[in-house]
Amino acid sequence: MPNNCKGEVELFTEAIKLSTEERISFLDRACDGNQDLRRSIEKLLRDHDRAGEFMEEPLPGSINELRTKISAGEKPGDRIGRYKLLQQIGEGGCGIVFLAEQQEPVRRRVALKVIKPGMDTRSVIARFEVERQALALMDHPSITRVFDAGATESGRPYFVMELVDGVRITDYCDQHALPTSHRLELFVQVCLAIQHAHQKGIVHRDIKPSNILVTAGPDGKPVPKVIDFGIAKAIGGQRLTEKTIITAAELVIGTPAYMSPEQAALQITDVDTRTDIYSLGVLLYELLTGTTPFDTRELLKAGLDELRRVIREQEPVRPSTRLSTMVAAARANFATHHGAEAPGLIREMRGELDWIVMKALEKDRARRYATANGLAMDVKRYRSGRAIEARSPSAAYKFRKLVARNKIAFSGVALVFIFLVASLITTTRWLISERGAREQLRLQKEISTVDEQGYELFFRCRFSEAEAMLVHGLGLRRQLSKGELATPLFNQVILLQSFVTEKRYDKIKPFFDEFVDESVLTKPGYLPPLESAIDYLIQDHRWDEADSLAARLHRAAPDDSNLYHMLVPMRIERNDIEGYRVLCREIVSRFSNTTDPSVADKMAKDCLVLPSSGVDLKLVAAMADVAVTRGSNSGAFLHFQCCKALAELRQGHYEQATNWASIAARSDYPYLKADSSAIKAISFFKLSRPDDARAALNDCDRVMDASVPRFPNELGDDWRDWIIAHALQSEAKQMIDGELLPQRAQ
Repeated sequence: MPNNCKGEVELFTEAIKLSTEERISFLDRACDGNQDLRRSIEKLLRDHDRAGEFMEEPLPGSINELRTKISAGEKPGDRIGRYKLLQQIGEGGCGIVFLAEQQEPVRRRVALKVIKPGMDTRSVIARFEVERQALALMDHPSITRVFDAGATESGRPYFVMELVDGVRITDYCDQHALPTSHRLELFVQVCLAIQHAHQKGIVHRDIKPSNILVTAGPDGKPVPKVIDFGIAKAIGGQRLTEKTIITAAELVIGTPAYMSPEQAALQITDVDTRTDIYSLGVLLYELLTGTTPFDTRELLKAGLDELRRVIREQEPVRPSTRLSTMVAAARANFATHHGAEAPGLIREMRGELDWIVMKALEKDRARRYATANGLAMDVKRYRSGRAIEARSPSAAYKFRKLVARNKIAFSGVALVFIFLVASLITTTRWLISERGAREQLRLQKEISTVDEQGYELFFRCRFSEAEAMLVHGLGLRRQLSKGELATPLFNQVILLQSFVTEKRYDKIKPFFDEFVDESVLTKPGYLPPLESAIDYLIQDHRWDEADSLAARLHRAAPDDSNLYHMLVPMRIERNDIEGYRVLCREIVSRFSNTTDPSVADKMAKDCLVLPSSGVDLKLVAAMADVAVTRGSNSGAFLHFQCCKALAELRQGHYEQATNWASIAARSDYPYLKADSSAIKAISFFKLSRPDDARAALNDCDRVMDASVPRFPNELGDDWRDWIIAHALQSEAKQMIDGELLPQRAQ
C-alpha cells in the first residue's frame, strides 16, 4: 500500500461531508499541489457518489462536470407537486433545501428538501428516508416538523418540513449578548427536545450549533429548533427505513468537534443516547466559553488519528479555566457577547457549572448523565439555587445549598435560636429548681444530636431510620417551652421527601395537616410526587383524603392543569355538582386561550362530562377545536376526536357528534370506545333514532362489562377515564332506559 493511502482516507472522510462547491476549495488546500493525491481522492468521491449504480453509465470524470450535472436540477420558479420553489436556502453533499410556497390546501411557506440529480444512490436515498421518517416521528415544539413527502417527476425523493427562519444558537446568544442564565434557559429547551427524540427511539448523532436554530415563538420568546436528522440512528427496536444502510467501520460519523469518544473510536454499532449527551456537553461548553473543548482545526492538521486519540483520551480543561487563560482581546470579546465583565463570568462558572459540563463530557459514558432530561434537570437545579447532581455531594454541601435557597427562613431560625439561648440563660439564673434548668439543657443537646443523626441517615438514603429519628426529635421538642415548639423548615422538607421516596403516601396528609407550611407547596419539584400520592389515594378508594390534598395543592398551584383533571372527576364521582361547576368556570377563565392540544383536550373534556357545566360552550368547543387541529400528528389524536364529538353533542350538533364519535370508536382503548359509544347513544336518541341509540348503548355496556374493572376493585392509573366513562354511560342509560347508575364514592 502506498505511504499516502492513510492520508487519502482521512481527506476522503472529511470531503464526503461537504457540498460540491466546498469540496473543491477543500481539496485545493488539503492536496497543496499534489495532483496524484487529488486525482485519487476525486476518484474515491466519484465511486462513493455512484455506490449502488455501477451498472449505469459512468459519471463525468471531474468534479466540475459533476457540478454541471447537479446544477441541471430544480431551480427557483419551478414547481414540485403543489409547491412552488422560491429560492435555495441550503445545500449539502447530497441534497438541496429550497424555500417553497405551498399552493393547496393552504397557502404557507415551507422548507422543501430534495436529493440532487445524480446523487440518488441506494445509500443516499436510504439516509434521506431515515431523516424524513425520524422527523415524522417527532412531535415537539423544538424539533422541526414534517408536513409532506413525495417524489419529483424524475423519481427523486423529497420531503416538506416546517420553515425555520432562525440563526444558529451560538450566533443568536452572541448577537443578543445573552447572559449565562438566558443561555442556560435555551439549552434546557434543546435538552428536552433531544430527550423527546430519544423517547421516540432516535439518536441524533450530529448535535452542533448549526443544527440548532433559534427563532421567535408565538409569544415573541426565542425558541430553539433542532434540525438535520440526516445521520440519525434508531435504537430500541425502532425502524426508520426498510432499505439497508451499510456504514463503513472506518468512516467517521458526525462532526469532529462535537463527536463523542465512542464515535471517535468508530464503534458505530455501540452508539446509544449517551453519545448525544456528550454532544450536548460540547454545545453547553461552547455556549459558556465561545469555543469547543478541543480546537479541531489544529488537531486536523495533525491527522484524523490524532484527533480521534485526543477525543478518546485527553481531558478538556474546565470552562472557568478556559476563560481565565484566554488572551486579553479574546476575553474582552467574550465578555461583550455575554453582556457582563469577564471576572464575574469566571466566578459564575467556577464550581457548579464546571461540574455540570464536565459530567456531560465524561469519557466513560456510564459516568455521564443517563438522559438528556437528567442534564436539563441539573441545569434547572443550578438556576434555582438547589443542589446539583453533577458530583456526589456531601450532607454538608446539601445543607449549604438549602441554607442558600432559604436565607430568610434560616436567618429567622438563627435569630429565634439566639433568642431562645438568651432566654434560657436568663431563665436559668432565676430558676428555683436547678434540676429543671439541667433538664432543659439536656433536651436541647439531645434534640441537636437527634437532628444531626437524622440528617446523616437521610443523606445516606436510609429513609426509614431517618424518619424515625426526626419524628423522635419532634417529640422531644414538645417537652420544651412554647417558644421552642416550631419545627425547622429543614425537618419538614426531609420528612416529606422521605415519604414520597418510600411511597408511604398514607402518611403524607396527616403530616401535612400537622407540620407542613403552605410555603413548602410552592417549592419546585414537589407537585409531581404529591400528584402521584393523590393517584395512590384514589386507587385505594380514599376519596376524602385525595380531594382534600388535591384542593390544597390546587390553591398553591392554580395554573396546573393536571390538578383540575384530578379534581373534576373526583367532584363528579362524589356528586358535588356545584363544586364541579366552580372548577369549570375556573378552567374556562385560565385555559380558554391555550395552544397546547393535550391541555386543551383535558380541560375541554372536563367541562363537557356533565350536560350542564354552567359555562360558555363556545369557549369550551374552541378548546376542543385546538386539540383536533393542533394535535393532528399526536398519538392521542383519537382522544382529541372523542373530545370534539362530546363538544358537538353538548352544542346540539347531533349528526356531527355521531360522525366524530364513530371515528374515535376505532380506538383499542376501552375507555375511549365506551365514551364514543355513549356519545353516539345520546346523539341517536336526540335524533329520534331509538334503534341506533339502543345499539350504541349496548356497545357501551359491552365494553364496560368486558374491559373496565368493577367498583370497588383496583381502579389503576386510568381512574379519571373510569369515572368519565361511567358518567357518560349513566347519562345514556337514564335517557334511554330511565335508569340512573348509583354513585360509588362516599
